[in-house]
Amino acid sequence: MTTPPNAQSTPSEDIADQCTVDVPQPSTFAACVELTKPGITKLVTITALVGLLLSGLHYDLVGWMLWIKLIVGTTIGTMLASGGANALNMWYESDRDALMNRTKIRPIPSKRLSARFVLLFGIGMTVVGTLILWLTCGIIPALVAIVTTASYVLIYTPLKPITITNTLIGAVPGALPTMIGTTAIGSTPVAPMAGFELLIEPIGLMLFTLMFVWQLPHFFAIAWMCKDDYKAGGFRMLPIVDPKGNHTAVTMIVTSAMLIPCGLAPLWIIPDLAGWFTAGASILLGGLLIYLSIKFAITRTDKAARKVFFGSIIHLPVYLIVFVAEASIRTLIA
Repeated sequence: MTTPPNAQSTPSEDIADQCTVDVPQPSTFAACVELTKPGITKLVTITALVGLLLSGLHYDLVGWMLWIKLIVGTTIGTMLASGGANALNMWYESDRDALMNRTKIRPIPSKRLSARFVLLFGIGMTVVGTLILWLTCGIIPALVAIVTTASYVLIYTPLKPITITNTLIGAVPGALPTMIGTTAIGSTPVAPMAGFELLIEPIGLMLFTLMFVWQLPHFFAIAWMCKDDYKAGGFRMLPIVDPKGNHTAVTMIVTSAMLIPCGLAPLWIIPDLAGWFTAGASILLGGLLIYLSIKFAITRTDKAARKVFFGSIIHLPVYLIVFVAEASIRTLIA
């Protein structure tokens, strides 16, 4: 559960290190914070809150106390569940982490924390976070958190050394947290549907698709820059089996282009909240990412891949800020 972060994580991770090695922090507390992968946990929490906000605005959720309960519950529950899942990922991959330059200083390989402690820490955070989501937002958001953790730790992580399709599979738990926020509306009087029907609510599916697609050019850029490190760790990534970068380049261009229709989808799904500003942001930011991906296709260099990486970092937050701002303004003046 899927900004920015670390090498052994979902496609939305590894935003901060870019194949560099950070100096290990000396304290146990700092090591525990490191286990949660703060960058990706922050990104996951923000996307869940965006889902909650857009659903609440669209379905006219009223009442400050209700808003506060959902926001606090979604924030704390998602942060804990995401942090726990990330810790479990570090526990599972600790042996391979020891083989890679930028991950060998993680808490378990560097012997700052024991594997048993990390396992219990991850389970504890995941359980507490899920319970908070259940008590404050309802059973469906809690189940989404469980599925996210399970698919991340039990499916995506074991597949990383086996198949290059792990990137697509890993994009699922990276995108699911948006639906923690959109399904939280189901515990309120304005719920558009009940039970598992919340999982097919259009706003949730729209945001899930956006996050799923966004992770692909972002992560393929990272995989290209860090392909030697991934190879040392025994992971199967597209750039490793595609050393010339032909398939990697095409995939980055296509998935970057797909972000434009994904970003325009709100104009049809929730036209009361999205308009020209959201459309403009989608076209301009998507166009920038396509341009950077084409530049990578021409040069196939780490420098060009890094520009795609940074372009993806710019794309998502700027698009979401514009989208949420326009939605909020439209609601206020309606």
